Amino acid sequence: MIVAFSVAPTETPDARAEMAEAVSEAVRVVRASGLPHETNAMFTLVEGEWDEVMDVVRRATEAVVAVSPRVSLVLKADIRPGVTGQLRGKVEAVDRILGPDTGATGGRPGDGDH
Repeated sequence: MIVAFSVAPTETPDARAEMAEAVSEAVRVVRASGLPHETNAMFTLVEGEWDEVMDVVRRATEAVVAVSPRVSLVLKADIRPGVTGQLRGKVEAVDRILGPDTGATGGRPGDGDH
């Protein structure tokens, strides 16, 4: 199972508080989990079995709740019991189709054809 989630404060106790600080606490929980994961500009992805992934999402959300009286959570899941390695496998499958030298991974916006 892969879960993509985004958790962020919708209010902060101090108007100058940086949203990235609260989000960093959530990412700290994910990194400490030991599960395969990656974080990008919009979501954090975590791979594992249902109970372990949902526990990480819960604890990451609680970390943000600890610094904000109101929190937004967005969650999307690809549920395939018993299937592992998809966090990288799905990207590798697309890269195989696109071929090397296409800028498939790590490209900058505007580098590809539109």
